[in-house]
Amino acid sequence: MKVFLTVLQLLFWLPALSQTNGIKTITAIYDTTAVAELYDRIPIGLKLIYNNGQLRQTEGFLEGNYRWNRIKVTTSNGSFQDGYLIINRKRLAEQQYKVILSLTFPDAPEPFPVSLALPYVKSIRFNHYADSLKRDIHFYLNVEGIFSSGKIFPLDTSAVKFEVSEGKMIGQDLLLDLKNTTTRIITVTAIYKHDPSIKAVTNIPVKQLPDDESKILPNNYNTRH
Repeated sequence: MKVFLTVLQLLFWLPALSQTNGIKTITAIYDTTAVAELYDRIPIGLKLIYNNGQLRQTEGFLEGNYRWNRIKVTTSNGSFQDGYLIINRKRLAEQQYKVILSLTFPDAPEPFPVSLALPYVKSIRFNHYADSLKRDIHFYLNVEGIFSSGKIFPLDTSAVKFEVSEGKMIGQDLLLDLKNTTTRIITVTAIYKHDPSIKAVTNIPVKQLPDDESKILPNNYNTRH
């Protein structure tokens, strides 16, 4: 009889313990030092808060003790492996820069959907290295992205495309032929590929006068002094 009562108590106690120690909330975060603004392979961490107030964190950049091999992770964007989210940036723009992670734990019967917001380009701008363009000399079009994280990074042709009123584009360089002697201003438009509504326009003056070489020392100057 005593054994029966003990077993009966366990049957009532175990579900209560499970409910007490079950997962209450989960927060997903990304490693802000990994330049998620530009790179498509992003370290991810989870913070798990249980009903009893316990906090556990995943291994990896959060340096927790909850192993990723205990969690089944599916994602609405790209793929997930060993604490790293590999995203499709074009699709990320279509999803308003939010990824839904579906997390299944061994001690939870149902998967947890967790939303993860990633940084995105809010605007772009030109930041020229020179104040004018010289004919037949490559002029690098330096474009910077201003991100929702507050960070600013240079963007290349994988993220922006260019439209020019004169000259031709060679990669990210603008080149105006020597024969073109009438152009005074070149208008350049940079368009963010993942969201074409984000644009920047600049007007680049074309240098008209030759460089002043009067202050340049002749090659044989140093040999005589």
